[in-house]
Amino acid sequence: MALATNAMKTALLNAYAAQGTWISLHTADPGSTGASEVSGGTPAYARQQTTWGTPASGSMTGSKVSINVPATTVVAAGVYSAQTSGTYLDKLSIPPPQSVRTPPSTSPPRSPSRR
Repeated sequence: MALATNAMKTALLNAYAAQGTWISLHTADPGSTGASEVSGGTPAYARQQTTWGTPASGSMTGSKVSINVPATTVVAAGVYSAQTSGTYLDKLSIPPPQSVRTPPSTSPPRSPSRR
């Protein structure tokens, strides 16, 4: 069933935004349970909170989030009701899957020597 009015789209988007603001990343299709959520890393992976904007013309955008991710491949993002545990609400596939590499360790820069 297609939604015929922006008023109904706005009502549904507002309800969606009220349910979940925590963004997760997944290494395989999370299905209907939120399976395969990324874990580990230094600094440790954790869900990050988005702020949903005002619905307009039947769509809504969340604020950008930065998520620490260990070396892995990410295939989907999820929406949860809480930073830990909580209710898994929705998913978005990320085509194509994104490879995340751990940056190489480096030595701190040296100050130039005076002669």
